[in-house]
Order: sequence, then C-alpha cells, then structure tokens
Amino acid sequence: MRWYLQLRELTVSLPLQGVRVLDLTNVLAGPFCGYQLALMGAEVIKIEMPGTGDLARQLGADPELNRRLMGASFLAQNGGKKSVTLNLKSRRGRDVFLRLVRTADVVLENFRPGVMDRLGLGYVALRAEKPDLVYCAISGFGQDGPLRDNPAYDQIVQGLSGVMSVTGDETSAPLRVGYPVCDTVGGITAAFAIASALYGRQVRGTGQYIDVSMLEATLVTLGWVVSNWLIAGVPPKPMGNENMTASPSGTFRTGDGLLNIAANKQEQFETLCCLVGRSELVADPRFAEREARKKNRYALRDELEKALAARSAADWEALFNANGVPAGRILSVPEVLEHPQVRHRDLLQHFAVVPGVDRPVTVVRGGFKLSDGRPAVSTPPPALGADTESVLREIGYDAAEIARLREEGAI
Repeated sequence: MRWYLQLRELTVSLPLQGVRVLDLTNVLAGPFCGYQLALMGAEVIKIEMPGTGDLARQLGADPELNRRLMGASFLAQNGGKKSVTLNLKSRRGRDVFLRLVRTADVVLENFRPGVMDRLGLGYVALRAEKPDLVYCAISGFGQDGPLRDNPAYDQIVQGLSGVMSVTGDETSAPLRVGYPVCDTVGGITAAFAIASALYGRQVRGTGQYIDVSMLEATLVTLGWVVSNWLIAGVPPKPMGNENMTASPSGTFRTGDGLLNIAANKQEQFETLCCLVGRSELVADPRFAEREARKKNRYALRDELEKALAARSAADWEALFNANGVPAGRILSVPEVLEHPQVRHRDLLQHFAVVPGVDRPVTVVRGGFKLSDGRPAVSTPPPALGADTESVLREIGYDAAEIARLREEGAI
C-alpha cells in the first residue's frame, strides 16, 4: 500500500508551488521552517550528511524508530521533503551542492555563524552562482554580536530571553516552557521572512540575505511583557496561571477539574458573577472596577472558587461560553487531539505507509486554512538519502557520475 492523500487535498493550489528550497538544517528550528514552506507547496530538498543525516532522525520517544533513523522528532516536521545525502566537506560534494544552488530559490541553514563561509558556501559565494538567491541563516543569537559563536539550544535561549523568568509563579519560577518554544518561534519567524523575501524578489528581482536570531525572535513574541518594562517601567514577574492584564482571568478549581476563565471585560465579569450565583460581587468595592479587581485578584479567586465547586469544569465551560464568558478546560495533548473542534478542522494528516517505518504516521499540518482548502504535504517524511539519485539525475548527473560520487564519499 502506498501513502495517500484525500483527493481534495491533492487539488489545492498552494502559494509556493514552483519554489525550490535547499534545506541544510538540523533538529528543530530550521526543519520546522522548511516544513512550513513545504506545506505551502515549496519543493524542499533536505541536504543531509551521508550515514547519519539530521540528528532529529535519532530523537523521539520510540527507541526503535530512532534506531531506524526515522525518529518521531524527525517525522513530525519533515513530511513533503526530499532527502539528498551530500558530504559538504568534500570538494565533489560541494560541487554538487553548487550545481543544485543554480536551480534553487532558497537556501536555508542553521549552522553556527561562519560554518558555511568556511566551507566556501556562504551567501557571497552562493550569490555568485544564483544572483537572486534568498539565503536564510537561523542561529541562536544572530550572525554578529558578542554571543554569535555560542552554541544555542532552546533551553539556553529560554533562559537568556527572559521567558523562564516569567514562567511559573513566585515559588516555581524560573521555569522552562514545556515545549521548545524558542526553536519553534525561530522557525516560524524564518518561514515568514523567507516568504516575504520571495515576494520582494518577484517585485524587485533581487535576492535577500536573512539573519534570524532565535533570541530576538523570542523577545519579539514577549510583546506585552517587554512593553510593560520599556514603556511603563514595570518589571515583569512570574504570575503562574494568572493574567497580568485582567481579573478574574486565569485557572480556577471547580467541583471536578480545572477551568481557565478569561472574564477580561466588565460585562463578562458581571455575567460570570450572575452565572455562579454571586451577583453581589459586582458591587463589592474590592471588585467593582478593573484595577480594583487586579489588586484583589486572589480574594476574588477565593470567592469564585467557592461557587465553582458546585459543578464540574465541563459544565461550567459550556454554560459560560453560551453566555459570552470565555472559558476552557485544561486538556492533555491526547485529549485535545481527539477534541471535536480539532477533528472537525482536519488538522492532522495521516500516512498509511512511510518508508522505513513499521506503522502508519500521523502529523500536524499548518495552523491555518486557505480558501482552496487545508494545506498538506504530498509525500511522507523521507528515508535518509531516498531522493539522492533522482535529484542528481535531474540536474544533469548520469549513472556513472553518481556511482563515482558514491565511491568517493561525496554522496
């Protein structure tokens, strides 16, 4: 049985169709960027080291998949890509890469600053081969500055960016966010920059060098936290599950389960009090106005939780939302993936067969729909080097030349 897609997915016209991306990245930030481009229709050719490939092939919760070099971490964000094994440390390998660059629109890499230049494959060298090339370099701290040469992993950037300082509460902070948020933000930032540069090239006819700093990309997403300091002079502090901008807005105990409530507007607060049978709280001077509620948020929490104990989180969720008060239960990842809303929106993509994997594979797609439909990739994540020969043939290598490249260790 072959992998398959539903017919309506195959007919979607995607914005980046016809764009060729050479993806030299490893692990998360870069591959996540490449996956977003593949979802939008780009042909993404993953350039991997012979024998080992992307380190993510060995990462994930299933040791057997890791042994097969098809780890869950790799499968999650490499659908729709081709895999070409190429040794960029060899002269012949670099020659093959330069020939590929002449056919490409985008080069994406996340090596430490200077690595590509030392290989003779930096932006200046590649621009000589393809003048309108869009070149994107993702790194922890950017291509210049005092930290440029430091190794950067997600947790390092979480700590340096201030994210950990505002995560948790007074007793638990600083606390790491429970997924690689800085890697992910770096990847989505790079995808946005590349798409913008491709549009700019279409308008002006010129390429672009993109320097993505994971640290800076993360700081940008800290918008309100950063602006409270820069503009209001208020140092951010960890507030746990409380919302710094409003009250009652946070996580509340109920008779069964936890419930997030975001009664951020006056009318929402008043409705909430009526729904839980505590309408007298509306006139209480501690809670009557927005700023007063913020100052007395914990007293308000105690009063509301006494009332919320009468019913379950699921019951309150339905009642509050039906009356215009935003509320939602705290779900686990398995629970939310089975939620009727997620299933209705067709977020997941299923591959019945993936080469090198002993089971069907399900992955998430992009967090958006187009008027043409939900974007999806057309092929499953590739086995290491699966497309080396076909891609090399396409750019002019014959069977004898490919055999010599293999013998020399260039591919």
